[in-house]
Amino acid sequence: MAWVALIFAGILEAGWALGLKASNGFTRPVPSVLTILAMIASFYLLSQAMKVLPVGTAYAIWVGIGATGTVILGIFFFGDSAAPLRLVSIFFVIIGLAGLKLAG
Repeated sequence: MAWVALIFAGILEAGWALGLKASNGFTRPVPSVLTILAMIASFYLLSQAMKVLPVGTAYAIWVGIGATGTVILGIFFFGDSAAPLRLVSIFFVIIGLAGLKLAG
């Protein structure tokens, strides 16, 4: 269950990162509230996962899922660049996350 919590925490991290942009500096009420709720839920799930998983692994996986998700969703929702080097770099982040999981 710790891994499931960690995966959802990472997904929520990507969500709140995108929410920061959508909230326009917390000037738009609905995106702002949703962003704050996603932050709280993400940190809570991360804290639960860290009860079982090593702190370094859990934190790196959380950040990696969040960063990867933010880049991919930023491409689709905000028109961020999908330059080949960005996509290759994200691939290497995913490889690193898999390595942490396998080594754990």
